[in-house]
Amino acid sequence: MAQHKVLIIVGDATETVDTLYPYYRLQEAGLAPVVAGPEKKRYNMVMHEVKPGWHITREWEGYTIEADIAFKDVRPEEYLGIFFSGGRAPEYIRDDEDLIRITRYFFEHDRPIASVCHGVEIPARAGCVKGRRMATVAKCKFDLEVCGGHYVDAACVVDRNLVSGRTFHDHGHYMGDWMKLLDAERQRRDGRA
Repeated sequence: MAQHKVLIIVGDATETVDTLYPYYRLQEAGLAPVVAGPEKKRYNMVMHEVKPGWHITREWEGYTIEADIAFKDVRPEEYLGIFFSGGRAPEYIRDDEDLIRITRYFFEHDRPIASVCHGVEIPARAGCVKGRRMATVAKCKFDLEVCGGHYVDAACVVDRNLVSGRTFHDHGHYMGDWMKLLDAERQRRDGRA
């Protein structure tokens, strides 16, 4: 039986911990993480943190990650779920027509979705957050609410098929709920549900 695939959405300046934590959790669960970006190429990730005494996020260079597939080549029906990583990337990739198409598919078909930090900017831009409860980094509260979503300041927010956290500090709180949704979807597709 083929290994089930899960999309991880990235672009330049994707947050390192936001991306690598779910990447390895998916592998640990026997799922195949597939990194998707605007192009099939190597992307530069960053590390984000509000340092003591700072009022804004400081950003510095992190690792790199190879995109397995370009957005234009993604057939969303082939994937169990999707993860929207944070960092600066969502702000720059959210207008990509193929990414909008992919995002809408997962919301319209109630597939397992996870989002952290700035990742909310993608489903917000795709028109998918209206009436949905989500956690996100506080500075993205406006992006969520102006698009009709409801901001929740919590480490884990589950709204049906959508699981979200505020920042990488919340990974240990929300990731388990998303993994449970992915497992249920895997069982459904394997005819075990």
